[in-house]
Amino acid sequence: MEIIKRNGQKEELIFSKLKKVIDFACDGYEDCDALELETALLPHFRNHISTKEIQRTLIQVASEKTSIEQPNWQFVAAKLLAYDLYKEAAINRKYGHFAYGDFYSLITYLTDKGLYGKYILEHYSRSEINELSEYMVPERDFLFNYVGLKTLSDRYTIRGQNEEVLELPQELFMGVAMHLAMKETERIYWAKQFYDVLSKLEMTVATPTLSNARKPFHQLSSCFIDTVPDNLWGIYNVDQSFAQVSKHGGGMGIYVGKVRSRGAAIRGHKGAAGGVIPWVKNYNNTALAVDQLGVRSGAVAVYLDVWHKDIMDFLNLKTNNGDDRMKAHDIFPGICIPDLFMERVKARASWYVFDPHEVRSRKGYSIEDSWGKQFEERYWECVNDPSISKDELPAIDIMKRILASAFETGTPFLFFRDTVNRANPNKHKGVIYCSNLCTEICQNMSATEMLEEQHDEGIITTKVRSGDFVVCNLSSLNLGRVHTREDIERVVTVQMRMMDNVIDLNYYPVPQAEITNKKYRAVGLGTSGYHQWLAQHQIAWESDEHLKAANELYEWINYCAIKGSMAIAKDKGAYSVFEGSEWQSGEYYTRRGYESDEWSTLREEVAKHGLRNAWMFAIAPTASTSLIAGSTAGIDPIFNKYWIEEKKNAVIPQTAPNLNPETFWYYKEAHTIDQKWSILAAGKRQLHIDQAQSFNLYITPELSAKDFLELYMTAWEQGLKTVYYCRNKSLEVDECVSCSS
Repeated sequence: MEIIKRNGQKEELIFSKLKKVIDFACDGYEDCDALELETALLPHFRNHISTKEIQRTLIQVASEKTSIEQPNWQFVAAKLLAYDLYKEAAINRKYGHFAYGDFYSLITYLTDKGLYGKYILEHYSRSEINELSEYMVPERDFLFNYVGLKTLSDRYTIRGQNEEVLELPQELFMGVAMHLAMKETERIYWAKQFYDVLSKLEMTVATPTLSNARKPFHQLSSCFIDTVPDNLWGIYNVDQSFAQVSKHGGGMGIYVGKVRSRGAAIRGHKGAAGGVIPWVKNYNNTALAVDQLGVRSGAVAVYLDVWHKDIMDFLNLKTNNGDDRMKAHDIFPGICIPDLFMERVKARASWYVFDPHEVRSRKGYSIEDSWGKQFEERYWECVNDPSISKDELPAIDIMKRILASAFETGTPFLFFRDTVNRANPNKHKGVIYCSNLCTEICQNMSATEMLEEQHDEGIITTKVRSGDFVVCNLSSLNLGRVHTREDIERVVTVQMRMMDNVIDLNYYPVPQAEITNKKYRAVGLGTSGYHQWLAQHQIAWESDEHLKAANELYEWINYCAIKGSMAIAKDKGAYSVFEGSEWQSGEYYTRRGYESDEWSTLREEVAKHGLRNAWMFAIAPTASTSLIAGSTAGIDPIFNKYWIEEKKNAVIPQTAPNLNPETFWYYKEAHTIDQKWSILAAGKRQLHIDQAQSFNLYITPELSAKDFLELYMTAWEQGLKTVYYCRNKSLEVDECVSCSS
C-alpha cells in the first residue's frame, strides 16, 4: 500500500512508523491499549491515502473511543493532535526537527506579517526572548484533553491567511505572558511566573486576553457597562460606545432606567415620549449590525428597574407572544430589583410604577440614584404624592411575568440592587445601577455628559465629561488543578498581578473606559472547576459539608486576592480613590465578620499601604476557557457525566473531568440537583465576593410555579446579588463568550 506524504511524495506504508506514534500517544495511560487503537484504525486504510488523513483519522478514532469506562482516550487523542500540530508547524515554519522551532524567529516573522504587535520586540531583546524560549515546557501540551487542545488551537493560536498552523500552545502562553509582563521592572521574572500558571492550566485568562494579548489590536477586556442618560445625545452616545466595544470583541451591559417612559412629556408636550422599548430595539440592531471581530453577533444585556412604568413591556421583549414591534429578540434583558419589591411580593401587596422623568421634575431627585432606606423613603414619597402619575399593580403579577419569561426564554437576569449597594466597598464614590452581560460585575456607574460643542472654520469640537464606564478584566483560578491553601495563594498572587497589568496594557475602544479603568483599577478574579473540586474532595453537592467547604474556600481565595492587591499597592501605589473606601475604614471586614488574627493583620496592612484594585472578585461563566483547562465551567454543576459534542464532520465524546470510581458518584447532573442547595452554596460564596457570580438556576418542566417563585425568593433572602440564566432543561440559551475566562 502506498501513502502520500505531506510534501506530495509517494512512498510505501511502513506500519512500524505509525506504531511508534500510537505507542507514544498511549504511553502513560494503562487503560488505553495501543493494539486496540491500531485495530480500530485498520479499516480506514486505502491505497494512496495521505499521511495527513491518516493522522486526522487516528485522532478521530482515538477520540471516539472515549467513554465513562475509558475517559483517558481523550488524552490519547490530544497527544495525537499535538503531534499533528508539531508536524504542521515544522512544515509551515520551515524547520526540520519535530518539536518546537525557534521562538525568536517566530516572533519576528509574525511581527513582519502584522500578526504580532511590534511592542513585543520593542520591550524584549533577542537574548531575553531566547531565555524565555528555553524556559518553555513543551510537555505541558500533554496536560490538555482533546477538546481543550482543539479549542485552543482552532480559536486562539495564531494561524496564517490560509489557516496554516504557525503558533504552538506553549508559544501562545509565553506570548500572552510576555505581553502582560512587558512593563514590569523585572519583566523576565514575571513573564516566567505568568507563563507557569497559564501553561500548567492552574488559571485561565478571559477570552479577549488569551486571544488578543501579543497582537497589534490588543483589546483585552471582556465586558463593559454604560449608563444611558435621559437625553437624545446620551442615548446615541451609548449606542456609539456599544458599537466600538462590539467591534473590538467586547460584550456590553446597558442601564436604561433613567430614560423616560412611554407617554411621558418631552419639552412640555404630553404623551410625546416613546419609552425605553424603541431605544432597546436600537441597541438590538447595533448588536446585529456590529459583530464581534467578525466571529459572532454583538452581545448586550439591557437593564431596567422594576418600578419603571415600561416594566411590563420590557418583560415581553423576548417572549413569543404579543406585538412583534415591541420585541428585541437579540438583547438579554435584566431587571433591577430593590428589597422593597421582594417584600411586597412576599406580602402579596401592591406595587407602583413611575416615570423617572416625572419624578425628577416633580421631586428634584432621581429615585434610581438611591438605595436601601433612602430609596424606600423616596418610593413612598412618590406613591403618596398625588401630582405624580403612577400605575398600581399587584407585585406578584410582575413577578409572575418575570417567572413566565424566565421559563420561556431563560431571561431576564435579576439584579438585587440593595444587596449590591450595601456590600459595595466604594459607595463613597458612586452607585451601582446594574450588572454586565454575565451578571458577575458590580462597579460604580454614571452617565457620560456632553458639556458643550464648538465649531471653528469647519472643525467641530465636542467637550464631554466622562462617566464611570465600567470595564471587566477577568481571569479564573482553576480549582480542578489548584488544591492546597498554599497553591491557591501562590496562583492568586500571580493572577492579581496579571489582571492589574491588563489595565495599563489594554487597548480601549472608547476613552471613558480607559479613564474609569485607571481610576478604579477594578479586576475580576474568578474560579472554574468548582464541581470538579467538590468531586475530587468527595463532597456531595446536596450536603452541609458543601456549604461549609464553599464558605471556607472562598474566604481563603478572597483573603489571597486582597493580600495580593495590597502587595501590588506597596510596589506601585493604591487606586486613586482608595481614601474613604470601606477597604480603608475597615467596614468591609466588619460587615463580613472577618475577625481572625490573620484578617486583623491584613486589615491593618491594607489601611497602611492601600489596595491596588477597587474591586477584585467576580465569578464569570468560563464556558470556552474551562474547556481548554479541562475543568468544569465556573461555579456550575456538570450537565452530564458523559456527552457527545457534534462538530463539523466529527463527533467528540467528552466526560466530566477526572472521572473515576472515586469521583463518579459526586458528579450529580445539574438538572437533577435540588436548586435550593445551589442557592445556599451561592449565598455562602457571595459573602466573600466583592462583586457577584454568574449563578444559573437549573429547572425542569415539571417544576411548579410556587416552587419556581420560591427559588427566586430564596436567592434574594440568601444574599445573592444577581441571578444569571434560568436554564430550563428543554431550553437552549446562548453562552457569553466575551466573559468566558
